Amino acid sequence: MNLGIFGTGYVGLVSAVCFADLGHSVVAVDKDPEVVARLRRGLPGIYEPGLEEMLTRNLEASRLRFTTHPEEAVCHSEVVFLCVGTPSRSDGSSDLMQVEEVARSLAPLINGYTLIVEKSTVPVNTGRLIDRTLRRFAPAACSYEVASNPEFLREGSAINDFLHPDRIVIGADSEQARSLMLDLYGNDFACPKVVTDVKTAELIKHASNAFLASKISFINMVSNLCEELGIDVTTVSKGIGLDHRIGPHFLNAGLGFGGSCLPKDLKAFMKIAEEHQVDFSLLRAVDRINEDRVGRLLRKIDQALWVVRGKTIGVLGVAFKPDTGDVRGAPSLEVLARLKEAGAVLRVHDPKGAQNLQRIHPPEANFRYAASPYEAATEAHALVILTEWEEFRSLDLARVRSLMCTPIIVDGRNLFAPAELMRKGFEYHTLGRGDVTIPSPQLEILSVS
Repeated sequence: MNLGIFGTGYVGLVSAVCFADLGHSVVAVDKDPEVVARLRRGLPGIYEPGLEEMLTRNLEASRLRFTTHPEEAVCHSEVVFLCVGTPSRSDGSSDLMQVEEVARSLAPLINGYTLIVEKSTVPVNTGRLIDRTLRRFAPAACSYEVASNPEFLREGSAINDFLHPDRIVIGADSEQARSLMLDLYGNDFACPKVVTDVKTAELIKHASNAFLASKISFINMVSNLCEELGIDVTTVSKGIGLDHRIGPHFLNAGLGFGGSCLPKDLKAFMKIAEEHQVDFSLLRAVDRINEDRVGRLLRKIDQALWVVRGKTIGVLGVAFKPDTGDVRGAPSLEVLARLKEAGAVLRVHDPKGAQNLQRIHPPEANFRYAASPYEAATEAHALVILTEWEEFRSLDLARVRSLMCTPIIVDGRNLFAPAELMRKGFEYHTLGRGDVTIPSPQLEILSVS
């Protein structure tokens, strides 16, 4: 099938590359000439495991091309996907300026039947607004429809999520549109397909992300009680998650959720409910619990160091989750800003996110970037873990301890077993795991020798 894709961010680029890899002919549009030039050279500009190799393969096979000219995509395609950003406004609602801009730009170009598909996360009734824009600017004789096909891609596993989804949601209001989308997702996808109308598909996406956010805030709320009772929340999470009705995913207590999706989508969903006078106080509590996580971690850092000013703190991880370089909406941004304001000397390491963070925090005397976790730990008074990268779990803890001024770890992601850290001679502060683990003086002396 011939496909057009507007937008080459995470969703647009992953969709373009994966559709091409399945044998479709794809033209992807971005209005930034530098982005298009880079993609034509096979450089994705974002880190996603396997993406660069797949991009190169499909460029070489001529199944995928990039352009700044909308007409090349629209005239080429039976189906056109809208994959542009929908950032938050100050009131929490979705800013749909880019969606409207794309709809206006492609409307005059429609020639023959074209299916315009929302893949961006958008509020309910956006499909109706897109249709209204197309009616205003498209040629009178043209034929088109608007459909919804929300994405459920997780950064760090987006390619696998696209090619092996839990489900595919198709929102279409005519048999022709439904048949075209089912043909597109035919034999290559054996998962369940939820076929519904456009409005329902739009709502499914927001409701899904709101539920995932709720699971995270729920276990973080429970972790606060665990701390007061001297109970390890990781054991509680396991006991809860083994119930097949609940499941283990999104039950890891810690610093909370971030990124470019969950916080934004949660606020947008609450705004939709407010506009329709529906009580979403549950989700307001979810949001508040999540926002409190940074403050709770900072209080633990203060507790561990007493005086932060002038202390060297090694920071491990700034990306909002492992296996991505994305720092948008990451809890680390507020942690770092507040530690910097408090006068800490920061040594920051992230396997993929450091380059993106440098656009926000350029290197300076008291804010430097470390090439490895061990460099970040060197002469540090504390080591703070903000992202659960797998390589951090396998650190040589004896080496880390030998490099630090004081063996203090404040773990925002609960990576280690407290008993193990005690044996290694660390003072270990966690979220939701009872008392602080402090080694005995005798154990500390033995570990030094």
